Amino acid sequence: MDERVIGRSGQWASVVGLGTWQLGADWGAVDDKEALSVLEAAAEAGVTFFDTADVYGDGRSEGTIASFLRGRPDLHVLVATKMGRRVEQVPENYVLDNFRAWNDRSRRNLGVDRIDLVQLHCPPTPVYSSDAVFDALDTLVEEERVAAYGVSVETCAEALTAIARPNVASVQIILNPFRMKPLYEVLPAARAAGVGIIARVPLASGLLSGKYTKDTVFAADDHRTFNRHGEAFDQGETFSGVDYETGVEAAAEFAALTPEGYTPAQLALRWIIEQDGVTTVIPGARSPEQARANAAAAKLPPLPRETSTAIRELYDRRIKDQVEHRW
Repeated sequence: MDERVIGRSGQWASVVGLGTWQLGADWGAVDDKEALSVLEAAAEAGVTFFDTADVYGDGRSEGTIASFLRGRPDLHVLVATKMGRRVEQVPENYVLDNFRAWNDRSRRNLGVDRIDLVQLHCPPTPVYSSDAVFDALDTLVEEERVAAYGVSVETCAEALTAIARPNVASVQIILNPFRMKPLYEVLPAARAAGVGIIARVPLASGLLSGKYTKDTVFAADDHRTFNRHGEAFDQGETFSGVDYETGVEAAAEFAALTPEGYTPAQLALRWIIEQDGVTTVIPGARSPEQARANAAAAKLPPLPRETSTAIRELYDRRIKDQVEHRW
């Protein structure tokens, strides 16, 4: 699979990576055997970038990745984790002592001395403007605890603030055919600054797979049940912030645009890969088959221009007014 450089870090990632939130929590139950089989399928399909976080299953996702990689020493996989969401979300918690403690825990979970890429995990907005926070992150690099650092953001404004920081290697942001605002300012700014873009929530929590209807029922422990209105964390993380009924209707229109040889999910992933400035896209997967299908999007032919135009028209008509004023 093609790889792209992650901004200033000099590290490389497959254009389709693997998001592993679902291997830890909040997407319904996934047992250890299933989780390991997903990682195996992704790696065998050419994925060289795994994204996780210390809060995914309270470390379970990190530990599962470590277990998998211990059994596959032949593989070269860049592992990015995130930190900061295991404490009260106030700027005062984003200090060097906490960073060291969080980093120590993630290094133990991952079984490494140095983490490839660590990202602040959607912290409070003022954190992005704090010189002390980024000085502390620089210290983690100097102490060889991490090779590079980035941020995960909720809004385009947060992304632009982070991109202006001289040592930020990457920005992780929601980008998909139902969340296009980053195309206008964030991706051009990242390209100009040499910052990598990690596109998350690429399928709008599965909406863009075209598999769901208004009658679909998700498990009680699935965030698509308990966070539709932002009850647990930012609403934009669930269905990209789109009202579910609107999303289902728009997703049906999106699926109708799928070219021959693609699935709707692959159409969404291919659209993201083709956006200038995107380094990698990180769909999740709950089965080996899904992991392989996601990875296959990297090898599909470029989208026809008329398809890309129709995707943009659908967004402008059905989605834009719901999301752009918020994120």
